[in-house]
Amino acid sequence: MGYLNGKIALVTGGGRGIGRAISLALATEGATVAINYRRDKESAQETADAIAAMGGVATVHQGSNDIPEDNVAMVNEIVAMHGGIDIAVLNGGIASRGRAVVDTEAEEVWNLVATHALGPHQLCRAFLPSMRARGGGHVVFISSVATTGMSAFGAPYNMAKAAMEALALTLAKEERPHQIRVNIVAPGLVETDMGVRLARAITGRREMDDLRSMDNDAPFGRVCQPEDVAQAVMYFCAPQASYITGQRIQVDGGGSTMRVGQ
Repeated sequence: MGYLNGKIALVTGGGRGIGRAISLALATEGATVAINYRRDKESAQETADAIAAMGGVATVHQGSNDIPEDNVAMVNEIVAMHGGIDIAVLNGGIASRGRAVVDTEAEEVWNLVATHALGPHQLCRAFLPSMRARGGGHVVFISSVATTGMSAFGAPYNMAKAAMEALALTLAKEERPHQIRVNIVAPGLVETDMGVRLARAITGRREMDDLRSMDNDAPFGRVCQPEDVAQAVMYFCAPQASYITGQRIQVDGGGSTMRVGQ
């Protein structure tokens, strides 16, 4: 096993895309992975089965991150099943519709901010007592390069991820006395289902379904993969990062030339 042997890791949205890659990477280093899903139980179970096939342990847990009661119930279930939580990766999210502010309805803004910031706030409130009781841990928020560029036609997403980062940086200061390290991983365009939707908005090519067609325009000649993001998460959870908290790694190949609104 690896350096996370004996640790319990919660990954929200852990069954698909970036979340799946993170779940698999954590399991590879020996963590028992609690995979959260909102609707897609099948993908969550497939990821858990893949972890079991490689000799690891994983369980699946339903819950909508924007519903406080779901967060509390999920954490209680994980703690009862595994004894606690040592690592939490807040990855679950949704995309905005790519509209100008003047054309964006209030419901979309509320949903995005609730999913990416308000819900994670309450989720942290639910699992932090367990993490403190176990002597410390790691919290990693999956944000986005959107907070760097603040591109046009993405206000709900930009606002939501900015609020998420504010939460993470505040939490890093509050939880340092409890030996809990809190950091941020901010990917650029990643080859996932959500990435395809974003690429369609960027390029205007509504028929696009293969992001590898954008490799020539991407840094290092390829679009970012979920595993690239997972490795940044693993760094923050590794012993080598024991003196690092309140930091943000941008995983975008050094800066993409692709921007919404240009």
